[in-house]
Amino acid sequence: MASLWRARRFLPLFITQALGALNDNLFKNALVILALARLPAHQAAALAALSGGLFLLPYALLSASMGQMADAFEKTRLIRLVKLWELGLMLLALAGFLTGSFALLVAVLFGLGMQAAAFSPLKYGILPEFFSADRLVIANGYIEAGTFMGIIIGTVLGGGLILVPGGRLIVPALAMAIALGGIASAWAMPRSQVAAPGLRPGWHMLRETRALLASARANRPVWLASLAISWFWAFGALVLGAFPVLAEQTLHAGAHAVTLMLGIFAIGVGVGSVLAGRLTHDAHLLRLTLPAGVGMSLCAGLFALIGPRLGVVAGVAGLLTPGGLALLAVLAGLSVCGGLFSVPFYVRLQEASPPAARARMVAANNVLNALITFGAGALGALAFGRGVGAPAVLLALCAANLAVMAALRAFLRS
Repeated sequence: MASLWRARRFLPLFITQALGALNDNLFKNALVILALARLPAHQAAALAALSGGLFLLPYALLSASMGQMADAFEKTRLIRLVKLWELGLMLLALAGFLTGSFALLVAVLFGLGMQAAAFSPLKYGILPEFFSADRLVIANGYIEAGTFMGIIIGTVLGGGLILVPGGRLIVPALAMAIALGGIASAWAMPRSQVAAPGLRPGWHMLRETRALLASARANRPVWLASLAISWFWAFGALVLGAFPVLAEQTLHAGAHAVTLMLGIFAIGVGVGSVLAGRLTHDAHLLRLTLPAGVGMSLCAGLFALIGPRLGVVAGVAGLLTPGGLALLAVLAGLSVCGGLFSVPFYVRLQEASPPAARARMVAANNVLNALITFGAGALGALAFGRGVGAPAVLLALCAANLAVMAALRAFLRS
């Protein structure tokens, strides 16, 4: 494993994508927390609810064209351009935070979603050019771990720094420094091959997206992997949406307890992703996915049952009781199982895609991810809005996940 970290083909890519995930979530959470502090309650709530959708929307709209570009041109050069784009967005963020212009900050959020939609097919498309077989599995595991660590660190920093004195300068300054770090690491990456020379990207969004999804659906292993990955993200979105509701309405635990839960969830997915790379071999790539999926349901069910029995939890200290630690252990188990479930499907997606169209197949997966995750988030918001408790939502999710695992088992056997 040490040789992987020393490889010029891996470490710069790992740093680039981890810093990108950190910056996205640093900005997004800083924007939401600032809105909650400065805007009228109804406007702040609307912006907080829309922030996730605004970030996901470019995945649905632009992924087809971005995937075509990733196949048509040299990927390392495009990654460098994408990171320069990120720096430009952070300069706009500086102007938005200093002037208090939420319209500009929302535009930056949408721009970050566009940038992320462009980066994803480049990242997952380039990995199989650099690695194969078991090393590809391990590399994907570390990439996923880095992504989730970037998510949690960015979320904590964004929320923690924006309201301190000078926070509206500190956050964008830090974001620009992170973007510069991503540019430096991107310039250390080796060049890749052009997958489909002569391919001309199209920009008719609806037509290109429909053609892309039809192409992915015609490749059964790619389609199955994409659906499984999308379900993982939808499952995660509903679980993460249930944390604040459970903490506020059931445990009365406060924001710090929610942050602790988010941290454990992100670390657990990272650990599960690394374990997937170490325990899964290319010859038996999906052997752990079904047990891991069942584990997700069991842990979600236990989480829903244990939470209401804890009573009122007074902040983080209340979670350090035997019952609270049991709840956190179940949460850790759920997230580790999530990492074990998702990584093999990313590898299957990469390996089953034709090399000349690999980035486009990743883009098709991104479209499905955005649509299914947005739909799941909307259902969760509707349920919570109608007064359904977090434990009930989690138990329903547990049952739905078992049904998905049964369908997946049938697909894998057919």
